[in-house]
Amino acid sequence: MESLGEFDEVVHEPTEEFVESTNVHAFMQEHGIDDYDELIARTCGDTGVDESGVDWFWDELVDYLGIEFFEEYDTIRDDSEGPQFTDWYPGGTINIAHNTLDRYADGDTADDVACVWEGEPGTVREVTFADLHDQANRVANCLEEHGVETGDTVGLYMPMVPEVIAILYGCFKIGAIAVPIFSGFGVDATATRIEDAEPTVLFTGDGFYRRGDEVRLKGAADEAITEAGHVEHTVVYDRLGLTPGEDGGDDGDADEVPWDDARDERWNEAVGEQPSEYETKELDASQESMLLYSSGTTGKPKGIVHTHAGVLMQCAKEIHFGFDQKPDDNFFWVSDIGWMMGPWTLIGNHAFGGSVVMYEGAPDHPEPDRFWAMIDRHDVTQFGISPTAIRALRKQGDEWIEGHDLSSLRLLGSTGEPWDPESWLWFYENVGGGDTPIINISGGTEICGCFLMPMPIQSLKPCTLGGPGLGMNIDIVDSGGESVADAHERGFLVARDSCPSMTKSLWSGDERYLEEYWSSFEDPPLWDHGDWAQKDEDGLWFLHGRADDALNVAGRKVGPAEVEGAIIEHDDTNQAAAVGVPDDTTGTAVVAYVVLEDHAKASDALREELREQVGAELGKPFKPREVLFVDELPKTQSGKIIRRAIASIYQGEELGDMDSIENPDALDAIEQAR
Repeated sequence: MESLGEFDEVVHEPTEEFVESTNVHAFMQEHGIDDYDELIARTCGDTGVDESGVDWFWDELVDYLGIEFFEEYDTIRDDSEGPQFTDWYPGGTINIAHNTLDRYADGDTADDVACVWEGEPGTVREVTFADLHDQANRVANCLEEHGVETGDTVGLYMPMVPEVIAILYGCFKIGAIAVPIFSGFGVDATATRIEDAEPTVLFTGDGFYRRGDEVRLKGAADEAITEAGHVEHTVVYDRLGLTPGEDGGDDGDADEVPWDDARDERWNEAVGEQPSEYETKELDASQESMLLYSSGTTGKPKGIVHTHAGVLMQCAKEIHFGFDQKPDDNFFWVSDIGWMMGPWTLIGNHAFGGSVVMYEGAPDHPEPDRFWAMIDRHDVTQFGISPTAIRALRKQGDEWIEGHDLSSLRLLGSTGEPWDPESWLWFYENVGGGDTPIINISGGTEICGCFLMPMPIQSLKPCTLGGPGLGMNIDIVDSGGESVADAHERGFLVARDSCPSMTKSLWSGDERYLEEYWSSFEDPPLWDHGDWAQKDEDGLWFLHGRADDALNVAGRKVGPAEVEGAIIEHDDTNQAAAVGVPDDTTGTAVVAYVVLEDHAKASDALREELREQVGAELGKPFKPREVLFVDELPKTQSGKIIRRAIASIYQGEELGDMDSIENPDALDAIEQAR
């Protein structure tokens, strides 16, 4: 494996006391598993007897985690049609809402806090399991009153308020398929998802707060419905205190929300006046629970189909083992309900009656210490965030952390993109205090979970993803499908087997599903996740970015994240984005856009230093043809850099759908960069 240089060493060593306190250690003790390597072999490979470790683990896990089926399943799975179409827990009946809500809404746990919500202006609400149960039941009754049945889709284009949890669980209760849509999407992106999913009911809000401003949501929802059709009933949550305008009016009045009397209903009336009792339906284990859409950065968004049993088992497993959930924890992951991490956080924690922290607004409002203050204020125990967001907060300076007590943190989390070592270490040392493991995970919407996930018992190097998630038969292969993991070579991240939460197909049908995920390696069939991966000589796994993002310079390939990492190692740089552009000589040339630290100044000398640094680390062919300095990079609200937009601007091409962008002004900065 290519060395990480000074960072190719273990920096986190869990204490024996910490290891022995973890949930994963308790599982190992109960099953006579001596160490991490045996744990992975036992749960992902061979059990030592004539049984698949994957089968053994997912069967054992049901009782071990206390997951409740109404009717027991006949067998752990039916994979007679191959791993592409595995039916998990056939014969069993279950409901996510029973496991995450109903069983905690009575008795000693009824008054336990299910959600601590903080609005951007500072309002804090605590919602108990009893409160959430009543509200989810009202949502279920509202949906049935509007003719929604098991298997029908329901849209959620909502601000991040606690009511989104009640909507999600209300859908689960009646067997409807929840379709969360990112609240930051504009009209076209929202319409695309409505048109594809065809919900007749859409939940939305008048708006929400972002960096101190009101962001209106209802007008965009109306335009999307006009463009897409299908929606017959819109339930509007009152977040901003706006009043309905005249029938057919727009949102031109500052105090009014556009309104259609024939379609729109206020939340307090449509939901609030419903009965608070509802008998949760018993559903087939393979009944669809959610339709989650990919971000749609290339091509038409993919509708990922999840089931009740599958998504519940995966989320619960990862929160219990990877994030070591305990009864008094307060779990905070920065995400919108429209991204996978939103439902993942809720389902995984509530499966154990845990408490989640939810935040509405921007990470730097009113000051860059908003998250640090929230961790202190709410005694957050697990905090998850994207690497890009950490790079931006790191740029603000260490002084914003000072004065905030972060000692409640037991684990840190991250996902979404590769780290650079400097930012990983800053997060580890400054936020985690130098003794809190970073559970850096990677998987995706397609499995509502992780292919790779460190266990809290592992020693960690900067940027590592640990190893395969428990119960996940993951490998690294070359272009011929041969494993290169133990040879420590870079290759394609693949799954050799199914898992319960793997999408049953795509909403658009099997043809695209098979083409997207199973066509690269067909004998035997392997799920191609599209990432470059590598296992080092110490057994730790690393990712090097998307294989389809690879920069092919003069016949040699490198991931953009590696170029960016080399640039960020310089003391004067904070963030970087590397893109490939056409070149007459090498086919593709690297162009880098760089955000400097506050103390640094752009200069030709610094450009050359950065070019030489990349060349020294990755080889001369990968030295950027140009280094351009900007104040910020275009990002999605979840913190991902939008490289395709940067490349398009550089080449003078049309940008296409930019509805997911968080900071559109950054596009102008890219265009003007020199």
